[in-house]
Amino acid sequence: MAVELSNLRRIFAAKREHLRSLNSLFRIHRRSLHEGPDTIDELLDRHLKKKPSSDEDEFRRRRRLTSTRREALSLYRDVLRATRFFTWPDPRGVPWRDVLRANARKEFEDARFETDPEIITRLLIGGRDAVQTAVDNLIEKQKQQLEKE
Repeated sequence: MAVELSNLRRIFAAKREHLRSLNSLFRIHRRSLHEGPDTIDELLDRHLKKKPSSDEDEFRRRRRLTSTRREALSLYRDVLRATRFFTWPDPRGVPWRDVLRANARKEFEDARFETDPEIITRLLIGGRDAVQTAVDNLIEKQKQQLEKE
């Protein structure tokens, strides 16, 4: 019993020492309320809106690219969803679904490093139109098939 008690005291002493060291670390990194800007100019620089710099222009350009990237991913997902309905095989015996997906992947890979926003927009619009046309034609053919039967 005495051995267990001495072991517990040693463990608690080690934990207490560890907590003290953590507290001293937090005190070092804690910021005082009075550590604000030293001059009026520093205060104004920190809180007033600045003119757009080249970094902000770069940020805006990247944000536009991010939105087009989102659009491209959305289009790619729509292509994959639309190809689910193309189940019949081509003359070689490969399902059209796989052929269309491979072609879409190739098209997207070819345009992957395009940076001109106008070209990217044209590609996205053309892709949307192509998917919509393909789905509309598929629906029309299926309707015709149902009428024949």
